[in-house]
Amino acid sequence: MTGWILLALVVAFAVFAVTIYNRLVALRNRFKNAFAQIDVQLKRRYDLIPNLVEAAKGYLSHERQTLEAVIAARGAAVTASQRAAATPGEPSAMSSLAHAEGALGGALGRLLAVFENYPDLKANQNVLQVQEELASTENKVAFARQGFNDSVMSYNTKRETFPDNVVAGLFGFKEAMLLEATESAEERKAPKVRF
Repeated sequence: MTGWILLALVVAFAVFAVTIYNRLVALRNRFKNAFAQIDVQLKRRYDLIPNLVEAAKGYLSHERQTLEAVIAARGAAVTASQRAAATPGEPSAMSSLAHAEGALGGALGRLLAVFENYPDLKANQNVLQVQEELASTENKVAFARQGFNDSVMSYNTKRETFPDNVVAGLFGFKEAMLLEATESAEERKAPKVRF
C-alpha cells in the first residue's frame, strides 16, 4: 500500500514538473517569436536607410561625413540585429542591439536635421516617400519592441516564481533580457521626420 502511495506521489510530481517545463518552453518560444517580429521591422528599416541616403546624396555632397555616419551606424545595427536574432533575450546580444539601434537613431536624426537646410531636398518626392515609410517603420518597431518586452516579462516572471523556478533551474531556463533604450541622451532621441 505504501509503495502505491509513493508511486502515485512520484507520478503526480512528474506530471506537475512536465506541465511547468512545457509552459516555460511555450513562454520562451513566445518571446523568441516576438523578437522575430522586431527583426522583420528592423530589416525593413535597414533596407529603407540606403534608399534615403541615395536619394539625398546628390543634394548633400558636402555632407559626406553625415552620410558615412548613417551608413556605418546601419552596418553596426545590422550586425547587432543578426546576433540578437540568433539568441533572442541573451543579455549581451540585446545590449549590443540596443546600443547599435540607439547610435543608428542618432545618426538618422542628424541626417534628417541636415535636410532642413535643403528646401529642394525636403520637396523631393523620393525623399518624402522614404521618410514617410521610415516614420511608419519606426512606429512598427516600437510596437514590436513592446510586444517582445511583454513576452520576456511573462517568461521571466514564470521562470522566477516558485515552484517554476525549481524546474527552470533544473532544465537551464535562463533569464531573458528586455530590449531597452540605451542610456545616452543622444541615442534616446528618436529620429525626427519632417515633411
